Amino acid sequence: MANIIPRRDKNGNITSYTIRVYHGYDSSGRRLKPFTTSYKPEKGTTAKQAEKAAQKFADEFESECLHFGEANSSMRLSDFVSRYLEIAKQTLSPATYEFYKLKTDSLIIPALGHLKLKDINPSHIQKFINQLAAAPKEKRSGLPNEQGETLSPSAVRRYLTVLQSIFKQAVKLGLISDSPAKVERLTLPKAQAPKIEIFTKQEAAQMLEALENEDLQFQTLVQLAIFTGARRGELCALKFSDVDFEQRKITIERAAYKIKGQPLATKPPKDYETRTVTINDSCCELLNLLKVEKIESAQRLGTQWSGGDWVFTQWNGEMMNPMTPTKQFSKFLERNGLKHRKFYSLRHTSATLLLYAGVNIKQVQGRLGHGDIETTNKYLHLIEEADVEARTSLILCYCPKECPKARKKKRPRRNPTFHKKPPLGTPNKRKIEWWSFHFVQSCLIPFYGNGAQIAHKNSLKKKQSRL
Repeated sequence: MANIIPRRDKNGNITSYTIRVYHGYDSSGRRLKPFTTSYKPEKGTTAKQAEKAAQKFADEFESECLHFGEANSSMRLSDFVSRYLEIAKQTLSPATYEFYKLKTDSLIIPALGHLKLKDINPSHIQKFINQLAAAPKEKRSGLPNEQGETLSPSAVRRYLTVLQSIFKQAVKLGLISDSPAKVERLTLPKAQAPKIEIFTKQEAAQMLEALENEDLQFQTLVQLAIFTGARRGELCALKFSDVDFEQRKITIERAAYKIKGQPLATKPPKDYETRTVTINDSCCELLNLLKVEKIESAQRLGTQWSGGDWVFTQWNGEMMNPMTPTKQFSKFLERNGLKHRKFYSLRHTSATLLLYAGVNIKQVQGRLGHGDIETTNKYLHLIEEADVEARTSLILCYCPKECPKARKKKRPRRNPTFHKKPPLGTPNKRKIEWWSFHFVQSCLIPFYGNGAQIAHKNSLKKKQSRL
């Protein structure tokens, strides 16, 4: 029972109440220091009304004291966030956890941290959204954008997701009955659906031609990205022990990640989807050549080589930073005058090729490591667009009245010299050219057509003319 002590002024009028809640004794038998608070009645209330209001306040304070140290609806959002992060750390990936922690500290707590969980309603969340929409866009360095741009609608929605996750956890714990951050209760800025970008016929042909002038590691990285559809973190975390050269299979069981101020590390793949994918002969041969190159580098550097059996490495044999493929691919496209595409577009291209070839969508889901079939379904509309292109091609070929200027193009003959596997002892450069040709034949021509083959053959002619 809470102890309520009235405090009076010189005239004997009650000005406030001191409320104490005792909570037992310590191990030596001494009474613990009580929880203490005060209550000041509103002006104009009678003595009986003030006493009744003080009793109600004391009961609520006693209830809070009995549950001291436990999460409850009366705790402030800033206090609950720390408990939420402890729970979320068990399920979120390390990089996602750092992102959530950063946004709660920099955005959510300053705006809503002073409010109690039970008092937060959709109007508070809407005000927070409006503040985000008007906030200036920041550079990677944290400085405001000089052009005066504000946060994009997609960024606002992404930050709102963090807040929604906090309230979802509060509902699970029974602290609140419903989340005030539900989308149907809010008005969000309109955001365009992210467009899935894949390489066009011409871009793929130009990229393959330019790729032959790059180093062996980069060639292998790009071709594996297309053929396996693996994420960049999964590619960087590949080891040669994950490659079964006899069965032509690669097991993807880890992914690399890098957090600012911390060393490179690995984690299970996204959605914990450990999987084994089959690769073609050209990728397998490139991996063999790359393995020989790594052995030679280890012998040359001696103790400076860190080892680790990584497929894609830094100069000293350490695992490649997962940001490196993005940077290298961007510079590669710019250096060769090609349209900018994200490295992730190679994964999109792989998924589209598989579906276009008639592979079952469930098999594509397993090969790409999607935890949800809905993620794989987003590629189906690209196949529908390809079907429209096929219809257009048929009109051009068989309906000359509709397209009088259409001409039927002859299919170029294949070079028979490339169909014979190079003998043992052939220089590595010649082998790479042969395997690259067959990569074009087996992967890209079924989707992109003969443009990829023609560009590949033209690049080889140019090289021969330079000799």
